[in-house]
Amino acid sequence: MTDPVLISLEKVYEIAVGCLLRSGASPEQARALAETVCNAERDNCKSHGLFRIPGFCASLKSGKVSGDAVPVVHELAPAVVHVDGQNGFAPLALEAGAEPLAEKAKSQGIAALAVTDSYHFSALWPEIERLTDLGLVAFAFVSAKSFVAPAGGIKPLYGTNPMAFGWPRPNAPAVIFDQASSASARGEIQLHERDGQQIPDGWAIDANGDPTNDPTAALAGAQLPFGGHKGAAIAMMVELLAGSLIGDVFSFEASRDDKPDGGPSSGGEFMIAIDPARNGNANALAHAESLFAEILAQEGTRLPSQRRYEARANPPAEGVTVVASLYDTLMSL
Repeated sequence: MTDPVLISLEKVYEIAVGCLLRSGASPEQARALAETVCNAERDNCKSHGLFRIPGFCASLKSGKVSGDAVPVVHELAPAVVHVDGQNGFAPLALEAGAEPLAEKAKSQGIAALAVTDSYHFSALWPEIERLTDLGLVAFAFVSAKSFVAPAGGIKPLYGTNPMAFGWPRPNAPAVIFDQASSASARGEIQLHERDGQQIPDGWAIDANGDPTNDPTAALAGAQLPFGGHKGAAIAMMVELLAGSLIGDVFSFEASRDDKPDGGPSSGGEFMIAIDPARNGNANALAHAESLFAEILAQEGTRLPSQRRYEARANPPAEGVTVVASLYDTLMSL
């Protein structure tokens, strides 16, 4: 196996921007995407780092995504903001909606953001962290095309349908979790396939509905919701919030209409922001610290995102590693 390539974070950003610009992204679309990718590599979240660039580029080259899209912001109500992604990628649309969402949350105590007609191919914690940095509690929900079978079924219907939650802390990084409603993220199965590794039990079934540890068979079959009917219920909730509620597509509709170019599918994202100082307990953040302390008092525990923060605080001096085959692909782009 060819040794991985070591590159600096500055080089990660440079490569990402270069690939995106040459594939048809505008400078602003390329910047927003490259920042998201660079932050994922910084935090050792490989499945949402440079690994995603070929997919972004494929959707630009196929014409499915508008590389020059400029998001349009609408105010729907005193506590609701809508961003029309104009058929572009989600990071720039989310960036456009963050400030008005935060302003409404601080004015009203709670506010919602609906992002439609965009393509989300990244983790959710970047948009959550943008709000927790402003002292806000935040939720995010996003769907994808059909990858996950409903509980008891064997055919893909739901997306991996992640949800994320963030809680700001006064003197420490925010507590953030970002997890799929499926047993694993799609990108994790793709990484296992790329690296020639078997997937764990319970992640997926093959096209015949039989359990499989083969990532290729899993990608051709269906992923499974975590916890059976519990994860499936969460996946359904995300479909409703990120689809019907905000006027965007369900995952099965995104699959029906998608151009299979290896990139993301169109869909919606729904976010909620809450000002903890405006919801009945001015001492909310301080009170929460007692819960976190109780969690950490037990040996072997950690708070969500702790590993990301540790990776961020201790970047490898020699740079981040990129699988040689991926590096060659990026250079060709």
